[in-house]
Amino acid sequence: MNRRVRRKVAKKSKEKVGVPGNPEIGDADLCPDSNEDVDWTSLPDDTVIQLFSCLNYRDRASLSSTCKIWRVLGLSSCLWTSLDLRAHKCDPGMAVSLASRCVNLQKLRFRGAECADAIIHLQARNLREISGDYCRKITDATLSMIVARHEALETLQLGPDFCERISSDAIKATAFCCPKLKKLRLSGLRDVSAEVINALAKHCPNLIDIGLLDCLKVDEVALGNVVSVLFLSVAGTSNMKWGVVSHLWHKLPKLIGLDVSRTDIGPSAVSRLLSLSPSLKVLCAMNCPVLEEDNSFSVNKYKGKLLLALFTDIFKGLASLFADTTKTGKNVLLDWRNLKTKDKNLDEIMTWLEWILSHTLLRTAESNPQGLDAFWLKQGATILLSLMQSSQEEVQERAATGLATFVVIDDENASIDCGRAEAVMRDGGIRLLLNLAKSWREGLQSEAAKAIANLSVNANVAKAVAEEGGIQILAGLASSMNRLVAEEAAGGLWNLSVGEEHKGAIAEAGGVKALVDLIFKWFSGGDGVLERAAGALANLAADDKCSMEVALAGGVHALVMLARNCKFEGVQEQAARALANLAAHGDSNTNNAAVGQEAGALEALVQLTRSLHEGVRQEAAGALWNLSFDDRNREAIAAAGGVEALVALAQSCGNASPGLQERAAGALWGLSVSEANSIAIGREGGVVPLIALARSETEDVHETAAGALWNLAFNPGNALRIVEEGGVPALVDLCSSSASKMARFMAALALAYMFDRRMDEVAPIGTLTESTSKSANLDGARRMALKHIEAFVLTFSDPQAFATAAASSAPAALAQVTERARIQEAGHLRCSGAEIGRFVAMLRNPSSILKACAAFALLQFTIPGGRHALHHASLMQSAGAARVLRPAAAAATAPLEAKIFARIVLRNLEYHHIESSI
Repeated sequence: MNRRVRRKVAKKSKEKVGVPGNPEIGDADLCPDSNEDVDWTSLPDDTVIQLFSCLNYRDRASLSSTCKIWRVLGLSSCLWTSLDLRAHKCDPGMAVSLASRCVNLQKLRFRGAECADAIIHLQARNLREISGDYCRKITDATLSMIVARHEALETLQLGPDFCERISSDAIKATAFCCPKLKKLRLSGLRDVSAEVINALAKHCPNLIDIGLLDCLKVDEVALGNVVSVLFLSVAGTSNMKWGVVSHLWHKLPKLIGLDVSRTDIGPSAVSRLLSLSPSLKVLCAMNCPVLEEDNSFSVNKYKGKLLLALFTDIFKGLASLFADTTKTGKNVLLDWRNLKTKDKNLDEIMTWLEWILSHTLLRTAESNPQGLDAFWLKQGATILLSLMQSSQEEVQERAATGLATFVVIDDENASIDCGRAEAVMRDGGIRLLLNLAKSWREGLQSEAAKAIANLSVNANVAKAVAEEGGIQILAGLASSMNRLVAEEAAGGLWNLSVGEEHKGAIAEAGGVKALVDLIFKWFSGGDGVLERAAGALANLAADDKCSMEVALAGGVHALVMLARNCKFEGVQEQAARALANLAAHGDSNTNNAAVGQEAGALEALVQLTRSLHEGVRQEAAGALWNLSFDDRNREAIAAAGGVEALVALAQSCGNASPGLQERAAGALWGLSVSEANSIAIGREGGVVPLIALARSETEDVHETAAGALWNLAFNPGNALRIVEEGGVPALVDLCSSSASKMARFMAALALAYMFDRRMDEVAPIGTLTESTSKSANLDGARRMALKHIEAFVLTFSDPQAFATAAASSAPAALAQVTERARIQEAGHLRCSGAEIGRFVAMLRNPSSILKACAAFALLQFTIPGGRHALHHASLMQSAGAARVLRPAAAAATAPLEAKIFARIVLRNLEYHHIESSI
């Protein structure tokens, strides 16, 4: 997730001047105290070159294009001794355009086969070092062409991913073409034959550092012939004959360091190498299970030799290499870097150790073997943090990537090991990572941002990141022109935005605009950055204030564009989730309507409900549910085929996750507020899947299913369908046994709708026998329903409170009953005039149970403080409800519950009338 390295510019740097691509470059001479206009072209040439040297290639080219003088200075050969092309799409055409600058190029880093094919077009004959990653598709032909054009090559590194298409032929060509080769590190070769190794030994007399990592087969005997080698690594290589190794390699006259990490080497081979090799000083055997299983193995008997393994004290071992025995503890690597008197031999060993430790720890973190928790907590995290301060950029990057990787337990579910994450935080890792993230080197920026993002899944680390200024740094990196940097920074903002306390800070730091801009900038070429940007916006949109910021920054258009056009499921899921959250603030802002009015938004979401990916279907249904609270959106969704799509979704999600089931039922609930949609849902077959979902054991699912069935039951035809499809037992179950008061309430209301006699008008009339049978079935269902409605209402009654209220009209007595009867969530329900009228009419129903149920429902809808209480009171006033409520409250034959509830409703209406007139 992120890292950063600070580069010194001048000795006295009190003032700061902002330049593109680098957060701050200190130089008192470059930033005068006054506000006068500055003629930047009058700066000395060496100052301008120094300024250019602190910029990445893109910003350097942009700045040098501002005038002729700077354009000439920007071409200075001293600025082009190294080149990192990993973040760029480098094809032959681009390479040709850079060729004039690369005459003195000595160091090149690249990524991927396409860039490898273009290297020869740079015409950099003086190249000394080539380092490439993502090398799986690089062929023999490409590598052979590269080495043939660069005879002065001293270092060749390809990895850490496997070089699957490179064979011994290309390595042999390297030996023939590059006689000055000193360092050769290759990963994942299938076979390194004796012929190849002997060619290297013969034609590359200066070859002192060999790394054949994660190879399937290496000829051990031939490696014993490379007498020039000082440092040798076969880490991760399989099929090694350790008996042969231990009998031959100890004879290598100059061998100082040997790395056998992640192999099956045993204690006997390690013992023989340490005891018989006169020159060997360091043997690294990290994560070697066979060696670690031998509890009798002792490292203390090999005087003057250092063994680094998971069971050894690595910092103490490194300190033993120093002549000064005071260099001990966890700062040993930092102490070495700060030594005033340099020791060339020690520097070579320590530099190699930094490289192989960073590589081994990263590979170990990637494979995440069991049983290493103690190592990571006691040593591993600290070693990685120390390596992040290396002078080797590649070591810094791998250490940061290692930190990003070793904390992850489950990548799919974004689960991390909290103990490991907090160990990084305790050792000062957050500040180190943020320092790397502010580096001008984009490779360090992206890896540091990745580590910050992963670590920020832990709430304590996220808090530390925010307190250290990490939000501002990540928001700045999200605006990077480098896609990899922007992608990891967006990932960091995504994880940080999970915390409610960080959302405002992200918006204040310009994070919202940066994230929206990312979508437009990388729309055509970056699924990873788009998913992270959309995910972060989804989290931010859940906050009312931030949702407005998202809309103002153009987020609605950007997210709809993703939902309509992007084919990557991760992006679709997060875009739909973001639109759902934007639409969730219907009472406090206009985003719900704005999303619905965006061209193609509703059609895209309806289409996404048909996705093969469950997460996409779930978020799309959730968005349609939220959008359906707006009247115009509701009808537009239906016009876009939403009814058919959502019924099909409900029919198909019987075995799906509870989240998808809840949202499918919820979206149908939202659409069914319209009677026309309700009828259409019933006609399309929506009743059966909703009844099935009402039987769910998950509370949220059967709650939304009950809401949808309640709306559907308002229509007599749908009510009959519910009865015929076995919905009464399902609703009765909910009404009597659900843990959700809301589910029980809505199930009771659905049953009340179904048996207030309106359904009788549409019940089909057949033969006398059929009619009698159906009538008997309906009567049985009706009795069952009324019995459970009555039981439900009685659960909210307190006989003592009711008796007190019946004997007195004192507000306190009625308030006590109200508090007992209140269903908190019912205050969020919004009823239409027709629904309110239905309950008012139910007060005249012959059934005393339905009267009590109607009065209970009207009480819930009018309790002061409810979100829509004033709206419901207004509807009741318009319908003349008071004329019905007064007789109901005074009826001698009505049940006590109905009378008390009716009186409370009358009091609520009076309260709202007074409130509205103030």
